[in-house]
Amino acid sequence: MKLISLGILYFSLIGCERLIDSDNEPDGIIYCSEGSPSSFNPQLDTSGTTVDASSHQLYDRLLDFDPISGDIAPALATSWLISKDGKKYTFQLRKDVHFHTTKTFRPTRTFNAEDVLFSFNRWRLDSHSYHNVSGGNYPYTDSLGLNRLIKDIKRINGYRIEITLHKRESSFLANLATDFAIILSAEYADKLISRNQMEMIDIQPVGTGPYQLVDYYPDRYIRYQQHPAYWRETELANKLIFDITSSSSLRLAKLLTAECDVIALPAHSELEVIRQQQSLVLNEMPGLNVGFWAFNTSKAPFDNPEVRKALAMAIDRSALLEAIYFDSAIPARNIVPPTSWAYQSDIKNVSYNPIAAKKLLREQGIEDGFSMTIWAMPIERPYNPNALKMAELMKAYLVQVGIEVNIVSYDWSTFRSYLTQGLHDSVLIGWSADNGDPDNFYRPLLSCESIKSGTNRAMWCSKEYDQIINEALQYEEIGERMYFYSKANELIADKMPIVPIAHVSQYQAYRNRLKGLVINPYGGIKFGGVKKH
Repeated sequence: MKLISLGILYFSLIGCERLIDSDNEPDGIIYCSEGSPSSFNPQLDTSGTTVDASSHQLYDRLLDFDPISGDIAPALATSWLISKDGKKYTFQLRKDVHFHTTKTFRPTRTFNAEDVLFSFNRWRLDSHSYHNVSGGNYPYTDSLGLNRLIKDIKRINGYRIEITLHKRESSFLANLATDFAIILSAEYADKLISRNQMEMIDIQPVGTGPYQLVDYYPDRYIRYQQHPAYWRETELANKLIFDITSSSSLRLAKLLTAECDVIALPAHSELEVIRQQQSLVLNEMPGLNVGFWAFNTSKAPFDNPEVRKALAMAIDRSALLEAIYFDSAIPARNIVPPTSWAYQSDIKNVSYNPIAAKKLLREQGIEDGFSMTIWAMPIERPYNPNALKMAELMKAYLVQVGIEVNIVSYDWSTFRSYLTQGLHDSVLIGWSADNGDPDNFYRPLLSCESIKSGTNRAMWCSKEYDQIINEALQYEEIGERMYFYSKANELIADKMPIVPIAHVSQYQAYRNRLKGLVINPYGGIKFGGVKKH
């Protein structure tokens, strides 16, 4: 979905030069976000920018995560049963849940089983009428193979559904609680078919979430209003505005001057400034994320594990942490962080050794003057707040072993599109967890299936690795699963398709008049339950 197609929504506020002032809007919340969403449907995009603008503001899921305990909790499903063989899930659905009423759609019924079938079958079935709308790519569900895992989804009655799997998979419920497992309105979809406007389902969204979209001006703002019939008993602001501000320093300035109530991704160099302000609050928690350097293993010489190891040895990762993260990150030994039960502290990583790196490169036929690209994200992400600066530092290290580096960056949408096409030699990128199951790291980042979906930036396909991580999902007990993830950790360390760099703390900065805002460890920001006092 191109941003220009979303531009049709800025119909009423093109002439507005200034958003509301936070202090003068007692019942509105202004969030200074870092970028524009690619659409308003997170099924289509794993980008945090899109997730923040859509998942928890506009939609609900069958299940949620408790942000404190991490336990799976009821949402649009009030209860569920699992068969003894682990292949059949029966969900009882919540009644009296209302969809948004908008300028172009007035629902005639409440949420029911038809909406679940529509929402899941859209990404699951190639033959579904909406499957190819907006491009037909569903990176998260495709990366996990959920479309092939699910054998059938049946409507038992209006408020009960049954999902049958081809095989047991211990992370299945967790995946239904992620930001990407949203529920759309089947009635709205039918109405759009009758109008020949099917693409509007992802541009002018209708969900059951706490807020509904009012209008959107790309690279400027997104306006929402309270969903008056929201089913949860929770506090909501009358208005919610995303003030799209790409500059971190400008976001901080707006927070200090009360033009924003909360900001996205405070720069690590700004944290001490925020801590010193009595009017501001800075929340912090260990991040379920990993920042890494991925090699495009579909290209020579990056298809050679020894070349990848040599390049990894040429980089001083400890120095990168000091220069980029300002004591807000810890070195990454695995792709999973220490808070995960699949983490292994005894995995041996390559150490900084430029002499050994240069020797190994020459042994592998890589001579002085070899040129490669490092692609650097143009935006800040929790796992890497300044990829361009990191790339410059790495370039200086690599020239010492005879490697010439060209740093490549594009606008975020183009950048991600070109990565999926495999145009890069290597890339500085990362991953933030969508749930607490380690499968959420192992499959999206490095499985063969996730190459096509675009989340495997190393484009690494190992049948041995896939067999290991798929076998882990056949067991429920952590001890049994840990055996397989240990083998996966060892294989990643040996083959090195990616070089883990850092696990980064999560921060949320906001004005102290805002109450109820908590860090969501499993994905996008949530404004349901947040109010200004």
